[in-house]
Order: sequence, then C-alpha cells, then structure tokens
Amino acid sequence: MRTLISSAFVSLDGVVEAPGGEEGYRNAGWTFKDVEFLPEAFALKGAEQEQATAMLLGRTSYEAFSGVWPDMADFADYKAMPKYVVSTTLTEDGLVDNWGDTTILRSLDEVAALKETEGGPIIMHGSASLNRALSDAGLIDRYHLLVFPLLLGAGKRLFSTTDKDAQKLKLVEHEAYANGIQKNVFDVVR
Repeated sequence: MRTLISSAFVSLDGVVEAPGGEEGYRNAGWTFKDVEFLPEAFALKGAEQEQATAMLLGRTSYEAFSGVWPDMADFADYKAMPKYVVSTTLTEDGLVDNWGDTTILRSLDEVAALKETEGGPIIMHGSASLNRALSDAGLIDRYHLLVFPLLLGAGKRLFSTTDKDAQKLKLVEHEAYANGIQKNVFDVVR
C-alpha cells in the first residue's frame, strides 16, 4: 500500500487558503508577506520532491500549479512524476501538455484504489477541499505541516468541521525556526 502524504502551509488557526498569493482572498500571499524567508524552514519541500513518486491534486490546485510549476527549477522533480487530479468536472482537454503524465480520478474510491497499487509515496499539495474529504474518509497516512505564526481568521481550512470520532496522530518529526515557522510531521495512527 502506498503512503498518501498531505503537505500544507497552514496558519496557526488552520487556514490554508492562498498561501502563494492567489487572487480572491484578502490575506493572499501570507507565507511570504509577513514572515521572514529562511531556507531551512522550507527544506521539507525539497525532501518531498526527492521522496515522492506521484502527486495528487484537486482540480483547483492542479489548475493553479500546472500554469507555473512545469517551468520552475524549484519544482523540476515534479515534472516527470505521474500526477493524479481528483475532479468530477475536469476533462482531458483541461490538462496541460508540458507537465508529464496526468490521470483524472473521479472519486475517493479511485484514490483508495491508487493507494493499493505498487509504488512509493504520493504527495498532495494544496487542494483544501480534497484534503478535507480524504481526511474524513481516512485515506491520508501522513501530514507534512509548515505552521506559520499568523492568525488569518476566515479562509479555507485544512480540516473539516465534520462531527466524527477522534483521529489520533503521532508526531514523528518537528522543528521550530527563528522566523516562527514550525515543521510538524504526523503519522495517522490506525
């Protein structure tokens, strides 16, 4: 079984919306506007590219990243990696042709089937709605969280507010950086 890793930039109050400056959110760009850049705080991102063997995205994140990441040296390892987009509305003609093999998955059942295939870890970036659905369905195995020292108030949240049984997590790696960012890596306890 493959490990599904949710990787997110998250504010202390749980917001994950528009960390890179996407339009339409009043605090867009909060990861670089209000926090000093320290390369060591983002080393996790490079490690993810080296360790992952596939990428999973929701449609909105795919559309945002596929317009930028294919030509960025910082994300070169993702170019050849197989990508899976979970969407009920995306069509084949909506896929970019310069970012490697991309498969559209239509349901969480198809994500569960992907996890059953042979191969290494699958990394999921962004994709707030998908993250909430996968978490609620018990399909995420690990969380890579870079927690920023900000309270953003309103915005898309990493986790749903669904009333459910408690889910235990095990902290397997952590570090705090001089700029206030905290790295927290949690395994989901089954």
